[in-house]
Amino acid sequence: MLMQFLLIKLISFYQKTISPDHGFMSYLYPYGYCRFYPSCSEHCRRMIIKHGALKGVAMGLWRVVRCNPFTKND
Repeated sequence: MLMQFLLIKLISFYQKTISPDHGFMSYLYPYGYCRFYPSCSEHCRRMIIKHGALKGVAMGLWRVVRCNPFTKND
């Protein structure tokens, strides 16, 4: 539970500060920056809440790995 709480707080901090989709620079990308919906950080946060720290981080990292220009659109 503690690891899950810390990971969610870390992701929330990222989203509020440097995230191009959620942070203070989000006005530069009015339609969003991430090619996926929800964004990769939000998806990771939801997976940690739903599946726990270990499996949630693994699912979030898999999403980030697929987020590149060479991956087919889903």
